[in-house]
Amino acid sequence: MGKLLWEPSKAKVLEANMTAFIQRVREKYNNDIQTYGDLWQWSVTQIPEFWEEMWLYGGIIASKPPTQIIEDVEKMPGAKWFSGARLNFAENLLQYRDERTAIVFYGEDQVRRQLSYAQLFTEVSTVAAALKNMGIQPGDRIVGFMPNMPETIIAMLAATSLGATWSSCSPDFGIKGVLDRFGQIKPRVLFTADGYYFKGKKIDNLARVEEILQQIDSVEKVVVVPYTRSNPDLSGIKNGILLEAFRVDDPPPMVFEQLPFDHPLYIMYSSGTTGLPKCMVQSAGGILLQQKKEHLLHTDLKREDTIFYFTTCGWMMWNWLTCALSVGATVVLYDGNPFHPGPEALWKMAEEEKITVFGISAGYLAALMGTGLKPCEQFDLSSLRAILSTGSPLSIEGFEFVYSDIKKDLQLASISGGTDINGCFALGNPIGPVYAGELQCRGLGMKVEAFNSNGQSVINEQGELVCTAPSPSMPIYFWDDPDGKKYHSAYFDVYTGVWRHGDYIEINDRGGVAIYGRSDATLNPGGVRIGTAEIYRQIDILPEIEDSLVVGQSWKDDVRVILFVQLQEGRILDDALSDKIKKTIRTHASPRHVPAKIVSVPDIPYTLNMKKVEIAVKKTIEGKEVKNKDALKNPESLDYFANIQELKED
Repeated sequence: MGKLLWEPSKAKVLEANMTAFIQRVREKYNNDIQTYGDLWQWSVTQIPEFWEEMWLYGGIIASKPPTQIIEDVEKMPGAKWFSGARLNFAENLLQYRDERTAIVFYGEDQVRRQLSYAQLFTEVSTVAAALKNMGIQPGDRIVGFMPNMPETIIAMLAATSLGATWSSCSPDFGIKGVLDRFGQIKPRVLFTADGYYFKGKKIDNLARVEEILQQIDSVEKVVVVPYTRSNPDLSGIKNGILLEAFRVDDPPPMVFEQLPFDHPLYIMYSSGTTGLPKCMVQSAGGILLQQKKEHLLHTDLKREDTIFYFTTCGWMMWNWLTCALSVGATVVLYDGNPFHPGPEALWKMAEEEKITVFGISAGYLAALMGTGLKPCEQFDLSSLRAILSTGSPLSIEGFEFVYSDIKKDLQLASISGGTDINGCFALGNPIGPVYAGELQCRGLGMKVEAFNSNGQSVINEQGELVCTAPSPSMPIYFWDDPDGKKYHSAYFDVYTGVWRHGDYIEINDRGGVAIYGRSDATLNPGGVRIGTAEIYRQIDILPEIEDSLVVGQSWKDDVRVILFVQLQEGRILDDALSDKIKKTIRTHASPRHVPAKIVSVPDIPYTLNMKKVEIAVKKTIEGKEVKNKDALKNPESLDYFANIQELKED
């Protein structure tokens, strides 16, 4: 059982949106729901009623209400949600048109830009009019190869206001990574920037755009946003035009295309490490409803809040963050390296903008711990009430660091979900306690369970993360998958009618969730299942180690645990450090977690979505082919793993 780190005050509980929602459900349905646990149980047993209440409480703007909430609650995949409803995603995000601040943007140069809700609406209308003049129709694909800047949100909202389907990659994706994604969906319009900043350097983007256009012939227009240069040269960009010249300065009144609930909104991508990335098509209504639920109830977001998440446009957290506009909150964007010019960069911004909800990755927190920075000592974080963490499991030490060195009185919500649903399976509960190493709760309306090896639901025991009932933001289909085989094999090939997500978790008897890593990367030495996160949690506390990766190597009819460590500059893996690593793992995890071999490597491979690639490393050290190295951010790192002699020895 994790250590209790924080509990909300009675005042915070009374003021929370979650409390208001509980009261609403209790009074309307004449039940005795009192706690979050009661509400969750009701939400996954009375599924149509819960999602109808979420629609109403979330204030979804629709030209036609639904005639039926869900047609077949037992059907998965293929459940049809909110039949008869007609709505527009962008209209819901642009419902506020006043002078309150909608977006604040910082790049690495720390030059601040700000847009009010009125300005945002005007900017979107000028781009939407230009797209409409091009003849953009519902279902056309419009893509962004963009930094995380206001123009990216403007382009997305303009596209979706017309019913076009949006997809994006961040400019740090390589050419092959972009082609593997956009090449499949054949976009009509590409938005890009002339370049971007990273670690203090200006990086050109247009040369790569030229190469991309040579292989995607569907693109009719390339709209370029000047970012690193005031007047970039577009002579090499076929059908290229600067944003200022593209937009319509005096546009007609915006007309939001009214479309079915399940109209395609986003195309998101799997990591693509086993072949071409899967293109997951997600619905406008499903994403809107899921993300409003997570913002309003699980994050307790209100109009007076200022929310930030460190993300790029190639990660689902960008889509998630953007939906905060539907609540009327202020959204803070940052593009660049979060440690430039130093580890204080984001915390200085948090102080200046009076950020109330601050989102980062577990990897960022681990790196921040290594710098020695204590934000609580250098910055006024009195406005900060919640920190969100995702991307990988947050270590117990990471939890404790937040409360000791950032702020004692705040909600730390470790959250976990996936690009697949553009949301969370488990996340924060603003009216509940925080325990070290635990996600506070399973998401409302998400019937999440842990299945053991026999396919039985278990509590207080590690198992596969499954979802045994449908939810609205599950993909409506995969692109170029007419018979649904790709979709089925991705989630439903193990348990019939049950979504298997691929994470290894434990649900405790108070409803908390611990994440142990990807189930396909689970270690099995001696037939005992071990989650990789259990080892990473111990390694993260060692100052000598910058990064690490653990795999199970097939060896002599068994599996042995191999730990790869990327050391801090100037460190070497000598016997003393090796012994320290083993002792730390043995003491704080168990003897069976201790690796058979520890190997120093120069770099740890990651996907373009910044996920460690245990499976690719496992295949490499066992001499098997890794099919799509272009899905990796640093594919050259695998070359080193292929030639480690000591892994071929006892």
